[in-house]
Amino acid sequence: MFEIGADTGDAPGEFQYWVERQHLSTVLPFPQGNHDLRLNRQTGVLGVLTGVGTARAAATIMALGLDPRFDLTHAYFLVAGIGGMDPNAGSLASAVWNDWIVDGDLGYEIDAREIPQDWPTGYVPLRKSVPYEQPAAEDSRLVYRLNPALVDWAYQLTRNVQLPDPPELQKLRLDFDGAAAQRPPFVLKGANLSASTFWHGQRMQDWAESWVKYMTDGKGTYAICGMEDTGTLQSLSWLGRAHKVDLDRVLVLRTASNFDVPKRGQTAADSLAGTKLAHYSAFLPSLDTAYRVGHVVVDDIVNHWPERRDHLPSAKQE
Repeated sequence: MFEIGADTGDAPGEFQYWVERQHLSTVLPFPQGNHDLRLNRQTGVLGVLTGVGTARAAATIMALGLDPRFDLTHAYFLVAGIGGMDPNAGSLASAVWNDWIVDGDLGYEIDAREIPQDWPTGYVPLRKSVPYEQPAAEDSRLVYRLNPALVDWAYQLTRNVQLPDPPELQKLRLDFDGAAAQRPPFVLKGANLSASTFWHGQRMQDWAESWVKYMTDGKGTYAICGMEDTGTLQSLSWLGRAHKVDLDRVLVLRTASNFDVPKRGQTAADSLAGTKLAHYSAFLPSLDTAYRVGHVVVDDIVNHWPERRDHLPSAKQE
């Protein structure tokens, strides 16, 4: 979704490790999207940099899907990026295969200073009058459930990938509370709350956990937040409707660059002030995790392409 400088050779963003390690050496001009594309002509792996936020992601993916240079009808899509982890679900530099993508932007909001005392949040679902009003409105929810069989296959394939746990990461996580906060990095499955507003703090985390439950009818459990994935999924859904992509071939992998709450004894405002791009508490380890876990899936698809082209993998087959 973002790169800090050049695609190679300098401080990395989400794109650089993929360009360098997957040898995406061919540059394809892409003026209708956020950034030029990168291709490995031998493997067929195509790298896309969408830009930050749902709007840029949606526009870039739609532009890619309508580009006459490509036939994407059999393509697999892997979204690989960083995000803010719920310490109840995972730890810093952990990797989350997303089973649900839930939109956190579409709705009504009252300023926090004007929230009624009996409301748990000032955020109200679109076309509703109070938070979490039942029944949830089907026609105003942006919720995507990724192909459960493919998600489970990716998880089973990568669940035992060894993730680095340097001493500085071990020390850092001791400052945080949560059911999984102090575990070494690991691979898990969970829901992704996608919102272009970078939110932070314990009260917002409480909202995120409840919002995901509400929007998925209790089926999804919030684990990590990102900023683009409902935009990406919206475009892929419409491209699927036009028979240009297969929505069952989409995976989203988010890795924890930071927690979505402050460390013990710190205010949300002070924590947010130190939470800036490239300065997230586990920024570089999370970028490394995204590649270490994600490339296992990419390499499997490439190495088994004669089979994967027409038949989706599943955990039962492996």
